[in-house]
Amino acid sequence: MSQVFTNISLSALLYLLIASSYSLIYYPTKFFHIAHAAVVTSAAYLVYLFSIQLSIPFPLAIVDGIATAALIGMFCELLVYRPMRKRNRPPLAYMIASIGLYVLLQNTISLYFGDDTKVINTAEISVGHQIFGAYITTIQIITICVSLVLFVGVNLFLHFTATGKSIRAVSSNPELCNIYGISSNKVILIAFTLGSALAAIAGILSAMDTNMTPTFGFNLLLYGVVAMIIGGVGSTRGLLAGSLLVATAQHLAAFYLDTKWMDAVTYVILILFLIWKPLGFSGKRLKKVEV
Repeated sequence: MSQVFTNISLSALLYLLIASSYSLIYYPTKFFHIAHAAVVTSAAYLVYLFSIQLSIPFPLAIVDGIATAALIGMFCELLVYRPMRKRNRPPLAYMIASIGLYVLLQNTISLYFGDDTKVINTAEISVGHQIFGAYITTIQIITICVSLVLFVGVNLFLHFTATGKSIRAVSSNPELCNIYGISSNKVILIAFTLGSALAAIAGILSAMDTNMTPTFGFNLLLYGVVAMIIGGVGSTRGLLAGSLLVATAQHLAAFYLDTKWMDAVTYVILILFLIWKPLGFSGKRLKKVEV
């Protein structure tokens, strides 16, 4: 069971990082940015491009991959969503546009890199470190540490910096913020940039731990979104609880049943929460949410 606990901890923190990156964008915009999944995927493939195909030193390739993925997120906002906001498009239009962006980006990755499985971690395969009877690899230890540090950093940023407070203010009332001189467009662009950078880090860490395909980011995003929903949108503690619940349910299902049940259990939990506890763990009543 010690190995199961280790796997749960690793998955929960990775989902927490994805949920944090997604919530940064969702809070001020109030719509589901499905193309965020393509940002997760593109970061890993960009590292593969820079390090494997272009022979750029690996640390520099990671930095370039994160920066380029953040630019992709910025372009989604600048070229698609901002013009739509200026024209007061209905909420459904954002969802359709986001799905279109995801399909476009995902197919671009497939066309250039192919649909076969790629690996960016070229280090020699080892058993890993044994801790309390469980085995954990170096990249998994890095994933746990990085996810914790970034989660704490994001929350400190949102609560103790002027920009973070502006993001929270825009998420509460963008019209009032514009009246008081806080540009909602500028704040949303910052949120897209930071959220995309965090998603890029999560995608790279996940790909380094296992492998990657052009669609692997979509599953990661879904787990993060489920964790955010069942935790309660807008709740830091809820993100922690939601991520832990999703990871625990998945790995216990894999341990006692089969790995094929991991996704099914995740969505069963989501459905149960939507029926019996739609406000999530936090129980906070939310303003109107636009899809």
